[in-house]
Amino acid sequence: MKKFLILVFGLSLVLAACGGGGNDQESGTNGGTDQAENTASAEDLIKQNCTSCHGQNLEGASGPSLQKVGSKYSKDEIKDIILNGKGAMPKGLLNDSEADVVAEWLAGQK
Repeated sequence: MKKFLILVFGLSLVLAACGGGGNDQESGTNGGTDQAENTASAEDLIKQNCTSCHGQNLEGASGPSLQKVGSKYSKDEIKDIILNGKGAMPKGLLNDSEADVVAEWLAGQK
């Protein structure tokens, strides 16, 4: 019986240590990983949709450099350009939520 109680207590400690930090969808937090996930998502979306014109490092190619785009445009202005196009850039390359994630990330490029 004593061994059983020790086993149960040990398992409860292990399970308690593994819990927590999960998604809390009601409050919109998940232990601080939203920003990391958004950054990964933004970078993935940029690699899939933007680098063919703006360069692998966003240094510019057939499209302008985006390396310091955040010092020129606000997040809302960047999102508007993504959604509606500008110059040779076509509109509609990303949907609204994708454009929001990418615009937020690009606005930080200063």
